[in-house]
Order: sequence, then structure tokens, then C-alpha cells
Amino acid sequence: MRLLIIGSGGREHALIWALRRNATRPLEISCTPGNGGIAEIAECVPVNVGDISALTSFAEKKRIDLSIVGPEAPLAAGIVDEFEKRGLRIVGPSRDAARLESSKAFAKDFMRRHSIPTARYRLASSANEAVAILQSGEFGGQAEPVVVKADGLAAGKGVIVAESRPEAVKAIEDLMGGAISPEATRRIIIEEALTGREVSLLLFSDGKDFRLMPASRDHKRVGENDTGPNTGGMGSITDAGILANASRERIVREIVEPTLRGARDEGFPFRGILFVGLMLTPKGPSVLEYNVRFGDPETQAIMVRLNSDLCEVFQAISETRLGKLDIDWSDDSSACVVLAARGYPAKPEPGAVIDGLGFAEPMKSVEVFHAATARGPNGEWLTAGGRVLGVTAKGETLELALSRCYGAIARIHWNGMHYRRDIGRASPKT
Repeated sequence: MRLLIIGSGGREHALIWALRRNATRPLEISCTPGNGGIAEIAECVPVNVGDISALTSFAEKKRIDLSIVGPEAPLAAGIVDEFEKRGLRIVGPSRDAARLESSKAFAKDFMRRHSIPTARYRLASSANEAVAILQSGEFGGQAEPVVVKADGLAAGKGVIVAESRPEAVKAIEDLMGGAISPEATRRIIIEEALTGREVSLLLFSDGKDFRLMPASRDHKRVGENDTGPNTGGMGSITDAGILANASRERIVREIVEPTLRGARDEGFPFRGILFVGLMLTPKGPSVLEYNVRFGDPETQAIMVRLNSDLCEVFQAISETRLGKLDIDWSDDSSACVVLAARGYPAKPEPGAVIDGLGFAEPMKSVEVFHAATARGPNGEWLTAGGRVLGVTAKGETLELALSRCYGAIARIHWNGMHYRRDIGRASPKT
């Protein structure tokens, strides 16, 4: 079976690894554009994820049986609609369904329409309007926290939890002043700051039925004790203690099922992977955000627990028969710790030589997923982006999984490498 994985990061490396690990049939896997680590287990083709025309042409020429989309941008641009128009099978939501991630304003209004619990919010079309909402007192006084969000896609950097009004005003000025793309900041969302424990719940959906993945928790802040700016993600864990059965059942009843039902009712049945970011508040679970694809680094921690054939899961989604499929997950806990380049997230420095991979990779229950690596002229591993590696492990307990992660990390080094030493131990703020 010929598969195409679209993307270039640790998430895509983990998906390809999982496809190979549990395959029950021969697979021929291509990845566009891939990275140095992915090239060890799949054919990497230099096609940009934003070039939908080139991707469809490649899939047609290669006679790809099924494509899987990793990142959010091509989904928002309508890659699924274009593939299906050409008669190509692909796993992912349509452009309309992808608005649940590509527009936070659309997602908030969608939740309000379908009575899905989420934080109170207001939309603003300019910096002045956003500041006026802040100063109105609707979201509390000058010293109270508030959340400021860019409406559009911002690579994990469009959400600021401001501890005071001056901090929130600065966040608005930074967002509207070019910190991220003008397209993403045409509207600003001002949102009530919720308190509680964060949980990420991912699920497979074929538009009719769904299957949950193990609950996870990620850490967005670059610094330990959840300090510093938000990143795409510095680490993640899965563990039975993250989400009690009663809470999971309530989330399914009050959030998952109404979301999928609402999407069907509004004419865009959701097919693909839905990521629900949640806050478990004293009043119950509340949606922080939707993503319409696998998270990164959540995917790395989740995939090492998968015992079923992932290709069969993707096929079931594409053929609307997910309801007939049982998916088997190990009872282990797992963790992924991201190793980042000097300067990340602001200005990562590429080109550093990575030492020690050969000592870390063979360790028991450890997988090193490449997010941004390349081969140098003499075959050495080089950093090629901000988040470079995702060192991932599982174990009978979370402590064992974390111990294995950090034991492997101790063998890896490059000039400027940094990572968080408190993944799975700190309670993330954002």
C-alpha cells in the first residue's frame, strides 16, 4: 500500500514510525518534505506542504493509495477538498471543518451555538477595540488575568495569558504589531482566564463515529516552572492519572459528541483527527481550543502506546467504517521531552553538530523522533530548526517513562541545546 505523509516534524516521524511498527501489510511510505530522521524510514520528497497543486500532482503520479496530513496550514488551505476533487483518498478535515482551528473566532461562536462549555469571550477587529474591551471591566479589574488570542493560525504563538491589564495591552500591541502574520490578527479574542488542570484529548473521527486516544498533557512555555514565551510545545505526557473515567465520560457527553454532531448539522462532518484542548475547572470541563490534526509533541507520546495497525485506522476513517474498529492501546505511561536549538522560540540557530544519538537510540523503550535535523557533508547529524528532537519513552509508571527520557537525553549534546527538566512534574499554565 502506498502512503503519503504530509509534513516535516517530529509528529510526522512518529506517525511513520507507528505505521511501520504495527503494519500488517507491506507499506511504501513517502513524506513531503520530511526531515533527516524521517529519511531513514521513508522516502522524502522536497515538496512544500503549502504547495497543494504540487502535492496533488505527486500523489497522482506516485499512485498514492492514502494521504495523511500532519500540519494545520494545508488543512486550512483546503488540501482535503482538492485531493477529494481529484479522486484521491486523504485523511483530514475539509476546509470548512478546519475552521475549528484556523479561526478561533469561528470556533468560539460554534461552541456558543452548540452549548459547548468554553470561557466567556469578546471579539475585536482592531487594537483599539480590544483595549476598550479590556478597560470596560467585563473581564475583571486591572490586576486580574485575561487571555488574548489571535484569531488565525500562529504556530502555537498566538495565545497570551496576561496576568494584568498592562500585560494584556502589550500582548495586543505585540500581536497587532507584527509578532505574527497580519492574516492571523485581523481579529483578536479577549477571553476569560480559566483555572484548573489542563488536558488534551485527541480522537479519530470518520464523520459518523469516533475513537478516543489516551489523554495527554503538554507544556507550552519554553522555561521550567512554566516561564517564558509560549512555544509549539516543549514536552508531553500520557498517564492514567491525567483524566478520570468519570471526567472522560462527561467530556464525551458534553463536548465531543456535541462538537461532532454540530459539525454534521452545519454541513461539514468532521473526518480526521480532532484535538480538544481542555481545562478541568471546578465547574467542569471547558474547551480552551480545538486543533484539527495531531498535536506535536502529543503525537510522539501517544503513538508509542499504540498496539493496533495505524494504517488500518486511517483506512477506516477514509471509508467511514471506524465504528467497526477496535483500537488497542498499551496500559503504559509515556513522555516526550523536546530538545531545542539555541534561540528557540525567537530565532533558533541551525547547523550545530548533534552528538550522542547513537548512544541514546538503542536504550530500552526509548524512541528519538527527529523534528528538525539534516545530514552534514560527512554524514553527521545537524540541527535544522527550533525544535530538533523529541526524546520519547514509555514505562509502567510515568516516573519510569520520564526517567528513561532523561536518561537518554543525558547522552545527547550539541552547542546551545536546551530543554525542560520538569516535563510531567510541573502543572502547565497555558
